[in-house]
Amino acid sequence: MVNTNEKNKAPLDGARELAKIIIEGIQEKKGSGIVVVDLSGIEGAICRYFVICQGNSPMQVEAITDSVEEFAREKAGEKPVRIAGRENATWVAMDYTDVMVHIFVPDMRAYYSLESLWQDAPIEAIPDLD
Repeated sequence: MVNTNEKNKAPLDGARELAKIIIEGIQEKKGSGIVVVDLSGIEGAICRYFVICQGNSPMQVEAITDSVEEFAREKAGEKPVRIAGRENATWVAMDYTDVMVHIFVPDMRAYYSLESLWQDAPIEAIPDLD
């Protein structure tokens, strides 16, 4: 029997695989400060994983957004349910149901500090690529 979340039909490992593919898309455009917040053990969480990263400028945030969208579509057959924030590209949120992607410029990331909202969830830092 496959372990599934009641709200969503995808297996837990499928969400983790999607998160890994999303990370590849972020790294393709030199996104940095990548963290994965594992919310799968948090009752009432809106998704299983938050993937949070940053780009140095709105232009880079937009490039990362495009790359994540392309990687998820081509490698996992997934399209986001919704993308918010593209018009300003200082904080873009991409909703893949089981995985939420947040792409910030540095000052917005520091201001909102999403990682601190989930102190009881495991957080994995992904090393920046050179």
